[in-house]
Amino acid sequence: MGRLVEEYGRVTAAYLKPIERGEAKTGQAEEASDMVKTLGRVAERWINDPAKIVEAQASLAGDFMNLWSMALKRAGGEPSEPVAQPDPRDGRFKDPDWSQQPIFDFIKQAYLIGSRWAEMMVDQADGLDAHTKDKARFYIKQIAGALSPTNFVATNPELLRETLQQNGENLVRGLKMLAEDVEAGGGELKIRQSDASRFEVGVNIAMTPGKVVFRNDVMELIQYAPSTPQVLKRPLLIVPPWINKFYILDLNPEKSFIRWCVEQGLTVFCISWVNPDARHATKDFESYMREGIFAALDAIREATGEKKVSAIGYCVGGTLLGVTLAYMAAVADKRIESATFFTTQVDFSQAGELSVFVDEEQIRSIEEQMSRTGYLDGSRMAGAFNMLRPNDLIWSYAVNNYLKGKAPSPFDLLYWNSDSTRMPAANHSFYLRNCYLDNKLSKGEMVIGGKRLDLKKVTIPIYNLATREDHIAPSASVFIGSQCFGGPVEHVVAGSGHIAGVVNPPAKVKYQYWTGGPAKGSLDAWMAKATEHPGSWWPHWFGWLESQAPRKVKAREPGGGKLEPLADAPGTYVKVRV
Repeated sequence: MGRLVEEYGRVTAAYLKPIERGEAKTGQAEEASDMVKTLGRVAERWINDPAKIVEAQASLAGDFMNLWSMALKRAGGEPSEPVAQPDPRDGRFKDPDWSQQPIFDFIKQAYLIGSRWAEMMVDQADGLDAHTKDKARFYIKQIAGALSPTNFVATNPELLRETLQQNGENLVRGLKMLAEDVEAGGGELKIRQSDASRFEVGVNIAMTPGKVVFRNDVMELIQYAPSTPQVLKRPLLIVPPWINKFYILDLNPEKSFIRWCVEQGLTVFCISWVNPDARHATKDFESYMREGIFAALDAIREATGEKKVSAIGYCVGGTLLGVTLAYMAAVADKRIESATFFTTQVDFSQAGELSVFVDEEQIRSIEEQMSRTGYLDGSRMAGAFNMLRPNDLIWSYAVNNYLKGKAPSPFDLLYWNSDSTRMPAANHSFYLRNCYLDNKLSKGEMVIGGKRLDLKKVTIPIYNLATREDHIAPSASVFIGSQCFGGPVEHVVAGSGHIAGVVNPPAKVKYQYWTGGPAKGSLDAWMAKATEHPGSWWPHWFGWLESQAPRKVKAREPGGGKLEPLADAPGTYVKVRV
């Protein structure tokens, strides 16, 4: 108990230190206020219909009466069916005592009844607009996740066993890690999801050989060293998202999409975006187009002599690539001859769960926060992504780390996930307003560089990859996006989600992918007719790419052209941590 008190003191000190220094991060109050207002609107709808409230209360009371009756039967040795069962995919209640011990079974079912009743109250609230309903569902999911009995020692049989067996040593270790994580988060809890000490960028992660051949205020451009005597004449430019770092495509040699592309005989260039600070506050989408993609195209010409490239855009990097292609079509710039999109939205009418964070009031609040620093802190976006799956990405780690006292295992994907980046104020504001809020790109209303953008004028060949279980860029949204372009589009759907569906090397033989021709009609109809293929989509994509420009030339070494190498891959920008 003495050690527990001591560690608790460290947690308190780590939390108070930034407040005392005037360095505390802001934003939580606005988020809590929005939650209260949203759920208040749900309550208003029910208050306006007293008869409906009585009916809802009777439903809840009836479920609890059934639960109590079941518990009494069980106590008397009679067989009884559970009133509420967890979803088979819910791993929180997998310990046998949740079903075998009557007390914990009662607690579990009471929680499930209550949380599902709360969800029902949102779903059956009449007169609420769709956005408010989506936000209310999201907040109920967060509250239900936080209040789960699995998150407390007294109500979790597994935690009780471990605490008694270890005389509380697990809680001491947990509080020690909690203090470290609050300190690492600058007064906010930054839950560790992996053992960060086991990874170093450029040493055992992001280790494909290459050189930085160009650098400006917005990005470094990496050219990777060839591993074949000949390469395809047309180079490949990868435009990754700036919401995370590019090395999701180069985690390790077995999973690296970049290394695999090099091994197929491609001259690969990849943008590594700067981790911005106050100096980059005014860098907007047009800046990222001109100083990012256009600067990269100029540098590739200097490095290889090639005027034309194939390009890949991933997530928001793909949105930027789509914007750039529409601008290039408007000014007759033909330097990009084909484009591939990984889990990219260019139409945001079905933008999925992230849209709950986007309305005029919330955007104004974010813009207010960004005006103080010139950027959005990386922890905000990291937190938003984790909140899409709170039980898996927040509470499972909170229980494991702080209550079981177990340090998480080393996992390269989760190390990358925690290596967050900031967003420049102008760029992020443009993205939220023009894409998520007003959906201007697909409507033909977006203006960049004085040009109104029209995706129908983009007639180059496109390979558009969606993933079936994507929470960030839903497959339905990507499907609509495929219909926005004016040229041939190879629409492909991969198994799994936003990351695992993309980072799916052929050697692993995991998941599958579907092909079915042009994206016409509805996604469900397209999927019903599509052909399923086992394994990775990577070879299918490379066949599509190679068929467009099969000519080969002698392999190009980084620095072999007019650009002198500035640093070894993965460069310097990627190593800047928030």
